[in-house]
Amino acid sequence: MSSYTVASLPRISREQLADYIRAKKPGVTIIDVRDSDYIGGHIFGCQNIPVNTHEYRMPELVRTLADQEAVVFHCALSQQRGPSSALKYLRERERMGNTGQLGSSKDGEEPKQKVYVLEGGFVKWQEMYVSFP
Repeated sequence: MSSYTVASLPRISREQLADYIRAKKPGVTIIDVRDSDYIGGHIFGCQNIPVNTHEYRMPELVRTLADQEAVVFHCALSQQRGPSSALKYLRERERMGNTGQLGSSKDGEEPKQKVYVLEGGFVKWQEMYVSFP
């Protein structure tokens, strides 16, 4: 049984995420799990992986993001779809034995890859004025 719960998911603030994006920090991937509402606007550089594709795309996502330092999930408000997607990702990573370079762990050690949920989701992100060069 997985030790991950929605309540235990770490959150990242929009300001922290904006700092990562401005700095073009390598190793940070943003996953937008919204469906058709993605078209109305999104965070620069994010990947759109809609919730309805998670059943078959999650194993692939775990493998392709194994070398990433951090993965940030979000939806519109990050109250349901974003957190449940992050949880599904963590459980799939655990089920796969934490395979991959950075995502690997040994003998109960915590995996090095951090998984976050964006506080307030895209709605809060959009409220903040972020200037990109």
